[in-house]
Amino acid sequence: MIAYTVACTFQNEALAEEWIQWLLDEHLAEVIDAGAMDASVVKLDGNTPRCEVHYHFESREAFNAYEREHAPRLRDAGLAKFPLKRGLSYIRSVGEVVA
Repeated sequence: MIAYTVACTFQNEALAEEWIQWLLDEHLAEVIDAGAMDASVVKLDGNTPRCEVHYHFESREAFNAYEREHAPRLRDAGLAKFPLKRGLSYIRSVGEVVA
């Protein structure tokens, strides 16, 4: 199983809440429809608003298919709603689930 994490830092709490609502209303379901097995959103503790979204894919091949066939379109749609100039930054990571 492959874990794909998208970490996002926000300029302010209102922007974080707007982004989370978009995830819940649209984006999580779109990524699941595109091949993820599940998704969770973690709002991290701390003074700076930060979230992580965790997706699981059945295999490296399933994740690679998502990256190739769906991720560009979904990322473009997300950036159209939440351009970086609004005060967001992203870090993406991918790894194998070992336990």
